[in-house]
Amino acid sequence: MNNHHVTELEINLTALQHNFTYLKNKANNAKTLAVVKAFAYGLEPIRIATELEKLKVDYFGVAYADEGIELRKNGIKTPILVLHAQIQNYKLLIQHQLEPNLYSLATLKAFIGFAKQHQLKEYPIHLKFNSGLNRLGFNVEETQEVIQLISETNSIKIVSVMSHLAASEDIDEKEFTEQQIVIFNTIVIQLRSKLNDPFVVHMSNTSGTINYPKAHFNMVRLGIGLYGFGNNAKETKQLKNVASLQSTISQIRTIKKGESVSYNRAFTAKKEEKIAIIPIGHADGFSRPLGCGKGHVTIHGKKAYTVGNVCMDMILVNITDIDCKEGDQVIVFNHQETVEEFATICNTISYEILTAISQRVKRIVKC
Repeated sequence: MNNHHVTELEINLTALQHNFTYLKNKANNAKTLAVVKAFAYGLEPIRIATELEKLKVDYFGVAYADEGIELRKNGIKTPILVLHAQIQNYKLLIQHQLEPNLYSLATLKAFIGFAKQHQLKEYPIHLKFNSGLNRLGFNVEETQEVIQLISETNSIKIVSVMSHLAASEDIDEKEFTEQQIVIFNTIVIQLRSKLNDPFVVHMSNTSGTINYPKAHFNMVRLGIGLYGFGNNAKETKQLKNVASLQSTISQIRTIKKGESVSYNRAFTAKKEEKIAIIPIGHADGFSRPLGCGKGHVTIHGKKAYTVGNVCMDMILVNITDIDCKEGDQVIVFNHQETVEEFATICNTISYEILTAISQRVKRIVKC
């Protein structure tokens, strides 16, 4: 289906290249896994994965099988790790040469059984261990049973062992993070002493890559950092903005003193005001907490603050002191600082601001 929405998300591949190189160097040139789940953090997974493949990324990481299948259908050849591989999708994984993350005795046994049933030999799998995040992962005390199960079959081979840092961006949690690294390293040592597979080891996300060299092991997982966000303002300044969201003015109208605006009459003019209607709303990812003067857009270099509640398909902004006309460009954000500002207003994080951008918003790729 053609997309004629005038609201556009522009993706800068040159900025992506810069961020990838910067973070790879931070990791002392360890192997890299680029996380492109959730539409590459709300951006454009196919073009981003294609660019990163050119840059010789070692792995891609997706959340679910369908995301990996879409990459394969669009020509991506690099190995793809499915981080939340679900038992009912194992057949799809094999059909599309996707590699499952096995994170419990149930999933490990199920995949071994599946592999035997389909006469697979040394099919690549990944093992995830819980070291403190308490999300997906084998428990530490299950390590010996994992070793036993893998030792009894040649249907699979371990290509990586991973864990996940819980608070690598929080300096106040340094002790907890370092304890996670110790726990995970102990697990790795046990596995290496009993199993012959020369597996890769990884537990660092973007913040772990920046803050904890001891957690680099021999591969790092790069997610939000690829798209321009470090774990603090200093690191973010070293990265380049990848995503810019822009729209146009649909209509300008004058609001007389005493007239109300938008749903629930959330704004009443105290004097004559001019407002512009912009075709972006909460269905496009411009969140409702940004309404009623809390959020803004930029028109001709000047901030135009929201007026009244955010609608599903539109926002209204005050342009009383801005010289503009219908059809003029509107910048929703074109810098990481604005995304972070929106996240603060919405009591969330940059990840959610980006991933909330609706798929009905047109994606434009800039090289």
